[in-house]
Amino acid sequence: MCHGNPPLMPLLETLIEHHLLGFHVRGEGSQKEMLKCFGLLLLLVLLVCSSLDGCEGRKGKHWRRQPPSSSLARKKTRGKSGGGHNHGGGGGSGGHTSPPPSSNQSPCPVTGSPNAPKPAIFDVLDFGAKGDGVTDDTKAFEDAWAAACKVEGSTVVVPAEFEFLVGPISFSGPYCQPNIAFQLDGMIIAPTDAKDWSVGLLWWIEFTKLRGIAIRGSGTIEGRGSVWWTNTNSDPINDELSLRPPQMKPTALRFYGSYNVTVTGITIQNSPQCHLKFDNCEAVQVFNVTIASPGSSPNTDGIHLQNSRDVMIHHTNMSCGDDCVSIQTGCSNVNIHSVDCGPGHGISIGGLGRDNTKACVSNITVRDVNMHNTMTGVRIKTWQGGSGSAQSIRFSNIRVTEVQTPIVIDQFYCDKSSCKNQTSAVALSGIAYENIKGTYTVKPVHFACSDTSPCSDISLTGVELKPLQEQYHMYQPFCWQTFGELYTPTIPPIVCLQDGKPAGNRILSDRDVC
Repeated sequence: MCHGNPPLMPLLETLIEHHLLGFHVRGEGSQKEMLKCFGLLLLLVLLVCSSLDGCEGRKGKHWRRQPPSSSLARKKTRGKSGGGHNHGGGGGSGGHTSPPPSSNQSPCPVTGSPNAPKPAIFDVLDFGAKGDGVTDDTKAFEDAWAAACKVEGSTVVVPAEFEFLVGPISFSGPYCQPNIAFQLDGMIIAPTDAKDWSVGLLWWIEFTKLRGIAIRGSGTIEGRGSVWWTNTNSDPINDELSLRPPQMKPTALRFYGSYNVTVTGITIQNSPQCHLKFDNCEAVQVFNVTIASPGSSPNTDGIHLQNSRDVMIHHTNMSCGDDCVSIQTGCSNVNIHSVDCGPGHGISIGGLGRDNTKACVSNITVRDVNMHNTMTGVRIKTWQGGSGSAQSIRFSNIRVTEVQTPIVIDQFYCDKSSCKNQTSAVALSGIAYENIKGTYTVKPVHFACSDTSPCSDISLTGVELKPLQEQYHMYQPFCWQTFGELYTPTIPPIVCLQDGKPAGNRILSDRDVC
């Protein structure tokens, strides 16, 4: 039956009824004439149906059509096509061409575009990388990045089951297209030969001045930092680094001056110094990441934030030889939650105000964190002589296990044998401690605030800290120039906290205001 233009059907029915009525009236027409008329009517019906628009007919509710190809077939075609591994920015060669459309394929437009451009993928193996863990693959990584840099939404692939020896390298903008992905499924290992490292180099792998950069996958960045941590004369790197201060050791993975940065899924381990650093970045996400180095490895911070804002760190495991997360000056709107820390030094804000500098930190939230076998839990540390402020800080739902000192404010921080006494200090205010519970091994709380700029608006709620064992060297809570309020009783009682606000608050100068 033709499911075409509805207004034509009444016309055909009228014609058929007219002819049947005519034969009935005559009563004794010729049999041949009747067959001839029906034949003409049948021909007319066929002509009318064939003139209808086929596309409209296919829109009827009885129309059934198989899709042009299955999703599995499309995936296979994409994987084998030249565009799937387009390493020159142009069309690939040697790929399979699409089959011509079948003769019974509908000429009507369909939703979706089967000829949409496929994502550009740049595999480092196609640029000459060996992945044997011995050959220097730095040039192949540079070339793969140079090609991907020209294509928006491209992907650099570091495939699984390969070890790539890569020296210091910078994946740089600012002229790269946005939204580039770095798919790390294999392992990248650092060189241990001193000739591969220039003196004073601050990073090993760097991504700089990019808009939309994602490092993702299940692979590993292996810093082989043990050669930097030990002090043996037989170590080729330490022979060169013997006169270099510890802070000059390179960070494993650094992001600088970038917007919309994501790091997820990967493992960063055994960095010479800090594992993951964000400097002058905005809109940062770190999740499902593992950071690992021995608790004895010096200065191996897990994640270091500096001059960065709108940062989210969550569902990440960190074990290292320094702060699991270090938040430095210039940071704001930082949210850390659902992380595991230990061993290490806990989560720290600071040290702020080093070398008489101005520090500004605000809107920091640390919540739902487990800490075990760390030196401190949640800590704020500032140097004497600094200026600026750290405010609007919240530590909530922190579980500590065998932590030396779970809660710390130290405005007399010094990482040397002695530091000069100075009167000015970074102002600390609006700091909330909520539901901090667990066991400690040295002291539950240590608040050491500045004489000239006391800590103000410090609040404690639901703090329950118990000694791991009742030993003679356990210390009671300590407070100095610390003002605030206890909203609930604490365990142990923190009677040293002074109620209200400090008397005679000094007027902040332009040097202090952030």
